Amino acid sequence: MSSIKPLPPEVLRRRCDPGEFTFETTADLDGVTTIIGQDRPTSAIRFGVKMRRQGYNIYALGPTGLGKHTLVRRIIEERAAQEPPPSDWCYVNNFDQPYRPRILRLPAGRGRQLKRDMERLVEDMQTALSAAFESEEYQSRRRAIESEFQERQQASLMELQDQARQRNLTLLRTPSGLAFAPLKGEEVLPPDEYEKLPEEDQKRIQADVEVMQEELQKVISKAPRWERELRNQLRGLNQEIASVVLNDLINELASSYAGMDDVLAYLQEVLQDVQEHLGDFMVAGEKQRQSSDGDNPMAFADTVSPLRRYQVNLLVDSAEIEGAPVVYESNPTYTNLNGRVEQMAQMGALVTDFTLIKPGSLHRANGGYLILDALKVLSNAYSWEGLKRALEFGEVRIESVLQMLSLTSTISLEPEPMPLDIKVVLLGDRLLYYLLSQYDPDFNELFKVAADFADEVERTPETHQAYARMLASIAHKESLRPLDRYAVGAVIDHAARLVSDSERLTAQIQAIVDLLQEANYWAAESSSELITVEHVRQAIDAQVFRLDRVAQLLQSEILRKTVHIDTTGEMIGQINGLSVLQLGNYSFGQPSRITATVRMGRGDVVNIEREVNMSGPIHSKGVLILASFLNARYAVNEPLALSASLVFEQSYGGVEGDSASSTELYVLLSAIGRIPIKQSLAVTGSVDQHGRVQAIGGVNEKIEGFFDLCKARGLTGDQGVLIPQSNVKNLMLRSDVVDAVKAGQFAIYPISHVDEGIEVLTGMPAGVLDKQGKYPKGTVNRAVADRLAQMAKKRRTLESKSRGQKSDAPESKEETPKLE
Repeated sequence: MSSIKPLPPEVLRRRCDPGEFTFETTADLDGVTTIIGQDRPTSAIRFGVKMRRQGYNIYALGPTGLGKHTLVRRIIEERAAQEPPPSDWCYVNNFDQPYRPRILRLPAGRGRQLKRDMERLVEDMQTALSAAFESEEYQSRRRAIESEFQERQQASLMELQDQARQRNLTLLRTPSGLAFAPLKGEEVLPPDEYEKLPEEDQKRIQADVEVMQEELQKVISKAPRWERELRNQLRGLNQEIASVVLNDLINELASSYAGMDDVLAYLQEVLQDVQEHLGDFMVAGEKQRQSSDGDNPMAFADTVSPLRRYQVNLLVDSAEIEGAPVVYESNPTYTNLNGRVEQMAQMGALVTDFTLIKPGSLHRANGGYLILDALKVLSNAYSWEGLKRALEFGEVRIESVLQMLSLTSTISLEPEPMPLDIKVVLLGDRLLYYLLSQYDPDFNELFKVAADFADEVERTPETHQAYARMLASIAHKESLRPLDRYAVGAVIDHAARLVSDSERLTAQIQAIVDLLQEANYWAAESSSELITVEHVRQAIDAQVFRLDRVAQLLQSEILRKTVHIDTTGEMIGQINGLSVLQLGNYSFGQPSRITATVRMGRGDVVNIEREVNMSGPIHSKGVLILASFLNARYAVNEPLALSASLVFEQSYGGVEGDSASSTELYVLLSAIGRIPIKQSLAVTGSVDQHGRVQAIGGVNEKIEGFFDLCKARGLTGDQGVLIPQSNVKNLMLRSDVVDAVKAGQFAIYPISHVDEGIEVLTGMPAGVLDKQGKYPKGTVNRAVADRLAQMAKKRRTLESKSRGQKSDAPESKEETPKLE
């Protein structure tokens, strides 16, 4: 009989004692703790947000549901509240290069004021200029200039007329222009009389006309110069009158922005541009008066008015922000991060200007913190490259993707880049972090702080208390019913089950939140004011019931004997192995029938799954390890003279993992030694070359999978599971399994070496080498060694006979053919 005893029921499920809690319900707790056991990432995040050097951005790595976003945002908001609010940022027109709008930085709240001030300034300038240009002083001075111009023109024409009269000619205005005609007295000589004049007189008149025509051309050539002088004088007059008005308005406005050099320089540029485009104000004023009629078709003038260039595009308004901004971008597309330049339809064409520049998340978070989901950033085209470029060069450049890739040559805006002072926090899983570290050379330079979140926390009495406070916080935040202390203990037990470790608790906060919400539902169904342990169990059972259809279907196929799994009797070369199947978020145990056959051979162990490419590399490694164990134990003096085959029967999918390597070793020893194995037992555990049984994963699911099958067929008291000794700490079994063990209907055996396991499976002692190097009779090792010795002896006999037959055979001589 084996010396290995089954585990006591107390070891199979560590229960949280509700007596260690001093409260009755979670309503008695302050509930200030939301995340526990994350000291390492907390320290990293606090370091990252305080480290104001380039490249010290943060990557929070860990699976979803750990509360990364909650912890990151809480720490950042605490820090941001202590920092000054960010600056306002405005885009204004660049009067020298309109396609390159300028950016202005102002103290928080002043951007909104500048926008309003510029709107009022344009209105005031329109009103003041209209009044100034309609004043009597302006009109009289304008008339004086125009009169002077007209008098100069008239004087030139009168002088020309006098010269013409000296030649007996006169200057006439005709439909085709000015012309000279001969006189007869004071009247113009009629054409018919001109024809009667002697030829000499006609030639003289014609010569005089040509002379005067040349003089007329000289006078006419001076007219454009006189008109230019007129325009210049009028322009000078306009600017003189406008300067009085504009200087007063601009100076009054500039006094409000003393010390802001960029704003003051912009106001001077506005003054200069207004003086150069005074006519736009006159046109805009006229359109405004026309649009005030109501149904005037010019009512859209505001959208196309030339005065738009004096507007202020308030890109980032920090007037109502307290502390540094904290922005989470849920859809980090390229334009959502870097901003965009919009367009509007005008006269059948798309046009744009600086007022249509829209900010991105980098603009809104400038001077503060930006939180992004790493996978979403990488999933959106060019978002990652745009983010890296902004962080590397310390500026946000608004341009389209085509401009960034230099794939377009069309005219568009090129806004001045915004200087960037920001801390970016990426949230993502570990695999993505390691892939970026390995394959993106810029990543490690830009994200130097890694906040690695733990999947689980150590289970201690202090942790129980912290977990209870966390549950109270979740219940308060999610508006759930309070939990009594027994329900708190049940949730903590389930938290240990989620990580399959009695000494650890899960840090997957989202899974706990889901459980509490569902338990609250069942409490509402039963009209209970508290969440009790029964409601927690109902929630857990309901979660399993929604997902275990496939598990029940596979078990039903075993019960119907479609899939052959024996749970009673004994057989040689057959054993029950255990595996875990994962379907989405649900995993369950499944027994598998493993068989072995042996025959005379050269010491090779054939893994049939591997031969047909259904075995993963780790499973194949496990088979090679057990083959090494056989050679090390039984082939010290002579090589093995057998060949063996191992297979998972009725397995139609791939096999991966080494958790069945000890199971395969047991069945191989059974086949070699012709020793029957109890089919009421199932086995899991990997093995090393020295026969030590090693830990595996999914131990709870494996035990429960075999238990459910035995329970469906009827528990006999002989059934049980062999597990590695090192997995005992991982046991958090269901209550019905623990109850069956307590009633003696099921057993779980901790195994640390294959010799212990083979004793439990066969009921025979494994056997230890004596001083003569032999195993005692009646032991498993002796049966295996004897069988191998018989095979070796038979093989030597056959090889001797084969060599003898070969030596008795006559030698054959080959003749070389001759060519004739």
